[in-house]
Amino acid sequence: MCFGESPVIFYLWPRKPVLAIPQTTSGENMSNISALYKIAIVTFSLFIGASSSGCSVLECWFVQEKPGRGGGFSAAMSQEKSLIYIRTNPESEKAQHTPPSDIDPSRIYYVTDLAATFCSSALHPPEGSLNKPQCEINPLIPQASMVKWAEALTETAQSPTYLAADWFSVAAQGIDGQLTMSNVMRAPSGFTDASVILSVSSKTASIRSRIGEPVLLDCGFWIDPSSPLHGSSFSVEWRYQFRGEGRLITAYDGKSDRFAETSETDADLDIATLYASGNASLVLKDAQVRHSGTYICTIYLPHLSAQVAIELDVVEPPSLAIYPSPLPLLVPGQVVSIQCEASGFVPLSLELGWEFIGAEGKRRSLGKGSITGHRQANDGTYSQSTRLELDAANLGLGRGGEISCIAIHQGGSRRANTTLNIIGVSAPSVEDSMAMVAVALVLYGLIKVFFWTFKSTDTPGPDSDEKKNK
Repeated sequence: MCFGESPVIFYLWPRKPVLAIPQTTSGENMSNISALYKIAIVTFSLFIGASSSGCSVLECWFVQEKPGRGGGFSAAMSQEKSLIYIRTNPESEKAQHTPPSDIDPSRIYYVTDLAATFCSSALHPPEGSLNKPQCEINPLIPQASMVKWAEALTETAQSPTYLAADWFSVAAQGIDGQLTMSNVMRAPSGFTDASVILSVSSKTASIRSRIGEPVLLDCGFWIDPSSPLHGSSFSVEWRYQFRGEGRLITAYDGKSDRFAETSETDADLDIATLYASGNASLVLKDAQVRHSGTYICTIYLPHLSAQVAIELDVVEPPSLAIYPSPLPLLVPGQVVSIQCEASGFVPLSLELGWEFIGAEGKRRSLGKGSITGHRQANDGTYSQSTRLELDAANLGLGRGGEISCIAIHQGGSRRANTTLNIIGVSAPSVEDSMAMVAVALVLYGLIKVFFWTFKSTDTPGPDSDEKKNK
């Protein structure tokens, strides 16, 4: 039995429009109001028709086991094209459709979806979009829902007459991971007119979090109010799976109104919103590396269940540190070893490298250096380092500049810098040359000023000559 994934969804029923008609005694005014009323009704009808047309049909694949396969081998599966024509009002007239010639008429379903669960925009991309939603229909055999941590939801071992029908599960995945959903549909035996009885969905099919942040895993469910299962006992279960291992995170037994005993202490399920709006979301108060994996939200009803899966990735970028820092002064021909330590990152994949920024601002790569193997801390994060031999002569580092360690990670890129100074370089740098020219110009200016001052002091004026003659 295949089910989709699910977020918390609140289903709000649209109210019928109420038109305020002002009181009047004028027959002319009444006729005008009548005309406005008719226009409003027509406009509203057109609006409803336009909004509902966006979810009128959903393309799916009907998947089931091929008969006659046995002997312990995995069952072969058949796959057929299928269509779901959707209407959200059971009283509206069923639209007439011409079925495509390449689809078996028995694989075309006319579904009444009171909560419009099939009408999400994630399942109906704009015309011409390259991204398409995924949809799969599977035949379903109802069976008593029994789990070890909950009481039996059924009072007797006998199946109710309501179950004597054709049942199907529909797993749908919206574009760009916006929605994952699992619906259970019921159709009278031998008919293709079906109704959505149970829907479980999630808006967080895939979610990413950093360490220490709270995480909301969205899961919501809806039960057809006209179904005998509405108002009956239900149970909610959250399970965790990672690399073939699983554990129970939290579970609530609605029949006995109690939680199952689990070892998980930092997960929370809000019972108030669970009953008020079908909100079965799980909150992880403090995300840790161990929380990465698949979370499965399952809703149990008597004889029925549906579930959705949510992927959680805990991603933390590395912290960088360069040793030694600051770097010692170098002379040409001297070699110094420099190390960059990346720590506290997850997942493991990491790219480390070195970069040199010269005094003139030009950048160039110094390669990856000698990278060590990774180490894992007790909290599940990783650390890794790279070592670089700095040869002031062979690397062409000039008079120095800035040395950068660069880390590229899924959580984001990081950079750490330190300054490199090289003394005793024979050839002056551009900056040194410019400084020498500036000093020479200043000295030349001072000499000229001094010369003019001295000359003007030594030159005798006309008054001094008259004094000498007297």
